[in-house]
Amino acid sequence: MTSLMIFVLILVVTIGYTITTYNGLVRNRNEVKLAWSNIDVLLVQRHDELPKLIEVCKRYMQHERETLERVTQARSRVESARTSGDVASVSAAEGVLRSGLANLYAVAERYPELKADTVFRNLAARISALETAIADRREIYNDAANAQNIRIETFPDAFIAGVFNFSPARLLKFDSQQTADVDVRLAFSK
Repeated sequence: MTSLMIFVLILVVTIGYTITTYNGLVRNRNEVKLAWSNIDVLLVQRHDELPKLIEVCKRYMQHERETLERVTQARSRVESARTSGDVASVSAAEGVLRSGLANLYAVAERYPELKADTVFRNLAARISALETAIADRREIYNDAANAQNIRIETFPDAFIAGVFNFSPARLLKFDSQQTADVDVRLAFSK
């Protein structure tokens, strides 16, 4: 009778632990999805603001078509990567877009009327605020992805994660070239 009780107790503890661990892994996976969805909302908002900024710039920057086209193309790449949900592609496209925007703002310095335009200033401030919010959300996303990855890779959670096919989350990161300060002197020397 005692060995049957011990067996039942071990079985109950094992099942309880499995359920608790599984639920924790599901919670982590959903936190990653939520964090990504928060980034996605901001990317969509910025995606919607960029054409307005480009239109305002076109009125003043007749000779800067290449700069405007680069921003437009980069915007399209970010949107394509965002809709596919490919975190690595979003990272790469974001770096190109961020560089293009920095160049656009540097070139805008040559156009006093553009810099003085209220719509331009408001759009630039809105996009800058969205950039800051995206960076903040990226940090939250990476924290959630890292927490999920740690649980998936550590024992004994790794065993349960493997049984239920939990996959690691990709971190949203940028290479050193994408995170380096933009040298705006280059834009002014053209």
